[in-house]
Amino acid sequence: MSIPADISAVEIVVDGKLRTFDVDELNLPDWVERTAFLSGGYPYEKKLDEEDYEKTLTALQIELVKVQSWLGDTGGRVIAVFEGRDAAGKGGAIGATRAFMNPRSARIVALPKPTETERGQWYYQRYVDHFPTAGEIVLFDRSWYNRAGVEPVMGFCTPEEHRHFLEETPHFERMPVKAGIHLFKFWLDIGQEMQLKRFHDRRHDPLRTWKLSPMDIASLTKWEDYTAKRDLMLKETHAGYAPWTVIRANDKRRARINLIRTILTELRYTGKDKGAIGEIDGKIVGAGLKALKPA
Repeated sequence: MSIPADISAVEIVVDGKLRTFDVDELNLPDWVERTAFLSGGYPYEKKLDEEDYEKTLTALQIELVKVQSWLGDTGGRVIAVFEGRDAAGKGGAIGATRAFMNPRSARIVALPKPTETERGQWYYQRYVDHFPTAGEIVLFDRSWYNRAGVEPVMGFCTPEEHRHFLEETPHFERMPVKAGIHLFKFWLDIGQEMQLKRFHDRRHDPLRTWKLSPMDIASLTKWEDYTAKRDLMLKETHAGYAPWTVIRANDKRRARINLIRTILTELRYTGKDKGAIGEIDGKIVGAGLKALKPA
């Protein structure tokens, strides 16, 4: 699919209304500003207090350092997959998770589009090449689940390839889990207006404008298609041995804290301080597709 490089304005349907959104406009539209934080049914009215966030995050990061030592001592292996729409906060969540871990054994994998050689390989092969060895934790900033979302939505794979992926992925993921690898799959979920706000923020921040691509803008017109593909992905690839953890991420602070808590709660590492970890917020964290559906 060819994406025009000069797109800035698109017509989109938001909350049942046809809107024009131009990311190049200096001022964020009032209809986005007013609704962004609560969009998508977000359960809180304001961000977590910054001081509380920093204090809690520090305690959790101390626990993550313990996890890394435990992995080194035991030869354990961890994979954490970070997925979500563009601007959902995947990179920030990965950064907060890895901030004080030794980068030699806590690796971030963010692969570019496949080469001609990789396109001729078994689909999962280039991801398996980056799986952890003994003592490592690997954080995937997007993963093999590209084939469940962006590829079918943007026309980068065929419908048959998409269907095959959904059928085969549960079998694929069973293999590393049976081999003893701890597998976490996170879907960071944001509302439509929050995505618009974050795109606008990126466009007008010279330090982050590189994060916004023409394909990001083109994807704004495909919100419902992405939603349908997300729901199908969660339905077909959520399993007891490889569950999806859905994180409501309109507030990046709550998202990061509860994502890290999920990892720490699941792992049985030496020196675990349950008091420091705290309780996972059930308003922010859920399991699989049911987490995104009204009760």
